[in-house]
Amino acid sequence: MANTELAEIKQMMFQPDGSNFIEEVERIENLLINSNSPDIFVGNSDEMPLTHSFSEGIYAREIVIKKGMFAIGKIHKFDHTFFLMKGKLLLCTQEGVKELEAPYYGNAIAGTKRMAIALEDTVFVNVHPNPNNIKDIDKLEDIYVVSSYEEYKNYKLLNE
Repeated sequence: MANTELAEIKQMMFQPDGSNFIEEVERIENLLINSNSPDIFVGNSDEMPLTHSFSEGIYAREIVIKKGMFAIGKIHKFDHTFFLMKGKLLLCTQEGVKELEAPYYGNAIAGTKRMAIALEDTVFVNVHPNPNNIKDIDKLEDIYVVSSYEEYKNYKLLNE
């Protein structure tokens, strides 16, 4: 993807400082989900498969994002580490828009929702502590993520 195309995407969707991120990512997510398009996948799918891995005290969640696809994540309740194992993507968060290329790792801050645009076929991994060695994916999702900023705000109020 040419640098001019990247600049256009960044300018179309988000302010450079990410100040309109929450409103825009929610708008984009709602448009996509409500489109009823067969090209929209929510959760694990053949088109964007998730792989879950476990070791003592650790839960790793891997997603494969094909070139040209968008992925919008849930809001994480806790800080965690992520790895870009393969590929290149445009990562959009409240902190702004960054182009990342594998190999790369970083830390995601609690309360952050991320939107990624795969510039190449990409493998992305989130790593979470799992002190009770839970392997039930639904329970792990309840522990680690929420679906909306409102839900996160309520979670924070209850856990302060």
